[in-house]
Amino acid sequence: MTMPARVSDYLDAQEISYDLVSHQTSSSSMSTSFLAHIPMHNIAKAVILEDHEGHNLMVVLPADRKIDLAKIGQQLSRSFQLAKEDMVYKMFSDCDEGAVPTMGKAYHMDACWDESLNSIDDIYFEAGDHATLVHLDHDGFRQLMKGTKHFHFSEMAFQQ
Repeated sequence: MTMPARVSDYLDAQEISYDLVSHQTSSSSMSTSFLAHIPMHNIAKAVILEDHEGHNLMVVLPADRKIDLAKIGQQLSRSFQLAKEDMVYKMFSDCDEGAVPTMGKAYHMDACWDESLNSIDDIYFEAGDHATLVHLDHDGFRQLMKGTKHFHFSEMAFQQ
């Protein structure tokens, strides 16, 4: 699978400059980092959460960090859990399973991003398959996330 039309169409419509980085097929952020020769903190991952009322939220954070659900819940005054995988696969049916682009608005979904991404100059994220990354500079990422909330909700998962 290549980058879904929804992803490229959204980036183009928002006039966000990007390029694509191909790499060998990978099955995790860690292997993507290794195969693409990109530090894990430069790879943004999307995680889909579900609140107590069944509403979904995409959270975006560096691949070397993990989510603190309590911080997100406290900040947004809601309780969250990870969305079920089969539901995520349906929401992103134009993507390979587990290759969710960090573009909540393109999928009509609320999103927020971790403040730690604010200090990164080059950000990469899944293009919708397991062999292609979208590369944005800092300004492009800020433009992509325009209108979404950002705050600290993650902590280091491990060091490279």
